[in-house]
Amino acid sequence: MIDDIKKRALHRTSILEGQVRGLAKMIENEDYCMDIIAQSRAIQRALESLNRLLLENHLRTHVTDMFEEGGEQRDHAVAELLKAFDFDGR
Repeated sequence: MIDDIKKRALHRTSILEGQVRGLAKMIENEDYCMDIIAQSRAIQRALESLNRLLLENHLRTHVTDMFEEGGEQRDHAVAELLKAFDFDGR
């Protein structure tokens, strides 16, 4: 992984861990449903942010190499990207 992206991704996972623990506590305490939903949505947005970082790393490293190699490797990279965006129908 690219060092800067790795550092940011690990930081975001730490934040996510705290958010999930907070969500569990909110459920345990039977907090107001809309507050729990708001926290859950914040976690979803944080996961999407993490996914963007991971995708950026993949594009800058693996996909670049696979496209340079060409042929089957390029086709494999395209298939991976389609899968990452749920365009592969699975």
